[in-house]
Amino acid sequence: MKFSKRMLTAALLAAGAAMAGNAFAQAKEQFIPVLSYRTGPFAPNGVPWANGYVDYLKLVNARGGLNGVKLSFEECETGYDTARSVECYERLKGKGASFVQPLSTGATFAITEKAPTDKIPVVTIGYGRSESADGSVFKWNFPIAGTYWVAADTILQVVAKKEGGWDKLKGKKIALVYHDSPFGKEPIPLLQERGKMHGFDLQLLPVTAPGVEQKATWLQIRQARPDYVLLWGWGVMNSTALKEAQATGYPREKMYGVWWAGAEPDVKDVADGAKGYNAVTMQHGAEPQSKVVQDILAQVHGKGQGTGPKEEIGQVLYMRGAMSAMLGVEGIRAAQERFGKGKVMSGEQVRWGLENLNLSQAKLDALGFAGVMRPISTSCVDHMGAAWARIHSWDGKQWKFSSDWLQADEQIIKPLVKAQAAKYAAEKKLSPRTPADCQS
Repeated sequence: MKFSKRMLTAALLAAGAAMAGNAFAQAKEQFIPVLSYRTGPFAPNGVPWANGYVDYLKLVNARGGLNGVKLSFEECETGYDTARSVECYERLKGKGASFVQPLSTGATFAITEKAPTDKIPVVTIGYGRSESADGSVFKWNFPIAGTYWVAADTILQVVAKKEGGWDKLKGKKIALVYHDSPFGKEPIPLLQERGKMHGFDLQLLPVTAPGVEQKATWLQIRQARPDYVLLWGWGVMNSTALKEAQATGYPREKMYGVWWAGAEPDVKDVADGAKGYNAVTMQHGAEPQSKVVQDILAQVHGKGQGTGPKEEIGQVLYMRGAMSAMLGVEGIRAAQERFGKGKVMSGEQVRWGLENLNLSQAKLDALGFAGVMRPISTSCVDHMGAAWARIHSWDGKQWKFSSDWLQADEQIIKPLVKAQAAKYAAEKKLSPRTPADCQS
């Protein structure tokens, strides 16, 4: 069959239109890189977080996307390794990354140096650099909803209340058993500051990753007999610590973990041996009855599109992943309000959205997070937006809240944030943003 010139021209135009249509369809998707670890010693904790994160992105699409804009995503396996995390970031950033959530404090430190050039926000929900709450210095970092200084301060509030007041901590011994990494070292400045204020003795006990060997650590605890043990662990380190505490007879009710040491994988293999153990929560706990969980079950898993097993939906780390995804997505939605609904947002536009979050209780309720979270509002200078937490305790079978809402003391935290942020700015020769800069 021979083509005439007219037919050939028409065919070329049609092909061009199809290509343009495909390009337009791709451009209409908002890309979100997913740095996850489903392999290695930290996989038992990393997998449920990743499942919750991805399922929430799928739920947003099932709800129609963001003003008609669908989300696309791609996972990259990091193995909780900083170098591999950076490799994943470098590989995925060119696809139009809206933001990146490294799920690793070490990786956050590394990617923080790249973000200003790449113009990609670094969102760290409950981890990362505590001083990055200062948006005047850390323009591209967003430790939304809480940092490790918030976690440490709220734990100490509970300990002080149990003892009868802050003055009763004088002369007490508090041991910090921590993952020997940037993550584990994060709470130390806050704990040292509180120690100077209230006169308690802080014992620092680093544990080499992944944390399966802790016998020497718990021998030190048995000898020193601290009044409380704070556990800053992740992955297998947490269950190992609880087993060692049981073996040495240290009371689990005097142990308080960070929110990465207070989920089902940390205690399920210890069961009754972990009974009484406490952990601070990042607002939420296990939330199987929440509206967002019911929506995911109906609109994602109910359609055969779920990412992991149904029985984990609503558990602590699954909820952390879902909440982390939601906060990032709401940054995109906020950006659309300013730069155009129904449009794909650039990383720089999403940065503005994350800096101008206003998640009222009504908005959270509409998203399915009623009873799960308190309102969050960020600004140019405040990239954290909220400092609320709770304590939940393991009863041998499940986690149950054992405290009311707690708010970290900003009179303690803000000066630490300012001092550490100023130090970082001086080291990097950065000029902090002024109020006038924030208006632009």
